Amino acid sequence: MATGLRERWRISAMRTIQERALDLFDERGFAAVTIEEIAAAAEVSPSSVYRYFGTKEGLIVADEFDSLSQYQVEEILDVNDPVGSMIQVVLRYEAAAGQAPESPDMPRGPWRRVRYFFQEPSVRTAVCAALDRASQRIAPLMMTGGRLTETQARVAANALVFGYFGALEQWYLDGGVRPIAYYVEEGLRPLRSIWSTQDKPESSGASSEVIA
Repeated sequence: MATGLRERWRISAMRTIQERALDLFDERGFAAVTIEEIAAAAEVSPSSVYRYFGTKEGLIVADEFDSLSQYQVEEILDVNDPVGSMIQVVLRYEAAAGQAPESPDMPRGPWRRVRYFFQEPSVRTAVCAALDRASQRIAPLMMTGGRLTETQARVAANALVFGYFGALEQWYLDGGVRPIAYYVEEGLRPLRSIWSTQDKPESSGASSEVIA
């Protein structure tokens, strides 16, 4: 119980720090804000910010999935339908974060954080590093059942995570006026052919949910 409470407190503290950082970034610009100023706004020590996020870019990139263990990835990823798994993760994220703004002039929900992925080069670099780590965790799972070779699994894992990033960028370029999940479903649809339909469970209906 104590461990669970500590973990909930840690996640709550990280979210508070991230929100205060976004307040400052939105007000003054990413480059103008220091870790020390973020710590003061969040009422924590600078060392706490460094411990949780490492860098200022980490404040933008950080999410619960970046630090998942291999076992937890197995729980989330359906190796028979990894594209469907990705769509479901995005749907849950959007449901929790709220809808994207009608205009970039009113940043809220996913737009508020994600736009920095594409506006700040150093943040984009950090995002790509996080995606690479995710791909390395996912690749071994792609070999389950012997459907893909090691090389194919590595390529498929990179196509999945960086394909997601490409879909996210198109969402940003379009102004965030439609759900992210719509772009993820459309963008990753060609990848579904990688995984054979044999021995594959019925579709979860994620596609129709997104497009509707």
